Amino acid sequence: MAARNPAPTLDDVARVAGVSRATVSRAVRGGHRVSPQAQQAIEAAIQQLDYVPNQAARSLALRRSNTIAVIVSEPHRRVFHDPFFSISVAAVAERLEDTDQHMALYLSYGSFRRKLEEYLVGGHVDAVLVVSHHDEDRLPTLLERVGRPCMFLGRPAAEPRTDGGFSVAERFVDVDNVAGGRAAGEHLVAQGCRRIATISGHMDIASARERHRGFHEALADAGLEPVAVRHGNYEPESGRTNALELLRSGVEFDGLFVASDHMAAAALSVLNEHDVQVPRDVKLVGFDDAEISRVTSPALTTVTNPWRDLATAATERILAEIDGAPPAGPLILQPELIVRGSTRPA
Repeated sequence: MAARNPAPTLDDVARVAGVSRATVSRAVRGGHRVSPQAQQAIEAAIQQLDYVPNQAARSLALRRSNTIAVIVSEPHRRVFHDPFFSISVAAVAERLEDTDQHMALYLSYGSFRRKLEEYLVGGHVDAVLVVSHHDEDRLPTLLERVGRPCMFLGRPAAEPRTDGGFSVAERFVDVDNVAGGRAAGEHLVAQGCRRIATISGHMDIASARERHRGFHEALADAGLEPVAVRHGNYEPESGRTNALELLRSGVEFDGLFVASDHMAAAALSVLNEHDVQVPRDVKLVGFDDAEISRVTSPALTTVTNPWRDLATAATERILAEIDGAPPAGPLILQPELIVRGSTRPA
């Protein structure tokens, strides 16, 4: 039986391309610090030698990594406890199941930000989907430099470019948070509330600012101003802390808008503990239509935020752009007010 020819190795590719083995290795891993001339020579050598031992080599010839980075700019303790993230990431994964694309989840906070920047600039991904981000992250600036297809869940803090170049300012899907905040405020006014307080989300996130703005606009239209404004961070504990501080401040309020259901549920527990009856004494509205809004007592009146639909739509747009479609403009879905027991008697 004739002996088989050994499979070509990285050393063989390096010899044919006239470069070092280390350069070939970097090229196969994504082309970081590889000159265009060397990259071209390596690709030609790969074709000549039929060097395709793994997916990385095949991806090199196609100039694809077959990986979509899903970025969450939050500490891991929140990522793995807040259902917003699990629902959104699950929707992305489900959409990618029947494609060639892999999903890689990256956290971006603390030292992870530097590691993420090195990875993205190194060309290791075909596209980026940002599930959560803060103004201070400067992710739009980084992604403009990377130049890969990208989408944000939630409006990014970025200005449109006027030079016709790559811009992330319009690459987002979101619910109309201003309309949602307005709907919450209008509903409380319609229920007879005149002394209305609010607990916002983290104000360096666009969604929190927009919900806050819509709420203020609704009250202004009714000739009212909030009797108290507290700033939370979307985490349940901040709902609890701010509700306690509202009660201790002595400010009288008969309506309360809380910018997320998880904060609102925590605030409701505080009100119950202090014998403040909802909705008799205080009418309460949350935001997101999260699962917890259905199981509190009373159930929460809330504003819908279709996380799963938004994540799926963002993934669809990413896949289309990877396949050559032009970048799509923003997609903004309209929210719906869901009235439950926290604003109406049983």
